[in-house]
Amino acid sequence: MSKELFEELVDVIATLRSENGCPWDREQTHETLKSTLIEETYETLEAIDTGDPSKLKEELGDLLLNVMLQAQIADEAKNFDIYAVIETLTEKLIRRHPHVFGDVDVEDSEAVVKNWEAIKRQEAGYEDRKSVLDGIPNAMPTLLRAQKIQGRAARVGFDWEELTDVIAKVEEELEEVKTSISADEPDAVAMELGDLLFAIVNLCRFMEIQAEETLRQANRKFIARFKWMEAELERLGTNFEAQDLESLDTVWEEAKKAETKAG
Repeated sequence: MSKELFEELVDVIATLRSENGCPWDREQTHETLKSTLIEETYETLEAIDTGDPSKLKEELGDLLLNVMLQAQIADEAKNFDIYAVIETLTEKLIRRHPHVFGDVDVEDSEAVVKNWEAIKRQEAGYEDRKSVLDGIPNAMPTLLRAQKIQGRAARVGFDWEELTDVIAKVEEELEEVKTSISADEPDAVAMELGDLLFAIVNLCRFMEIQAEETLRQANRKFIARFKWMEAELERLGTNFEAQDLESLDTVWEEAKKAETKAG
């Protein structure tokens, strides 16, 4: 984007928020835009999944719009403007990449992350973080937050050494779920299921797989197969309610085969 295009965008956002601008844009606050920011973020993720560059371009624009509106609201309150946001980001990127903009040598991406964290701890606003787990946003998607927590703990050595140990922990937690179910203890079941989920996320992390993305893919796969089943049952002149579980399982297997052929 040229400087002129960016300046035009800044002016457009300011106009939308002006007295003669758009009523909806004028009503927005930092708080009301929170849900929109989340929505636009997930729509951007979905656009990435489609592999469609034009769709991704559009969704990134919508995401940028939210950032621009937030900055404009702050500008009107005399707190900061979009240029201050850009300046702060530029300074941070240069400061946290001394291996690129300075004379620090790093061996690999793991060393980059460790150096990044060490630099962060020296910055203003981070001095009150006493624990390595401080600063992980509560609003993060739960699977993502669990993996972030586990990753932070692993950085200081609190981690399994072998994959077999991680798998054994998952199996241990599954057995505890079964035990609590057998004991008919609903509260214990809920607690043990949480531990099982946490252990599975840890398995994903250990194998360098993003748990959040993995579950998103599983959701997408289930939806595609389920819709195939709906279409197939309709083609046969029937529906889910008219089938027993065994028959539905047969159709499910057919959906999986159709998916394999299509892939």
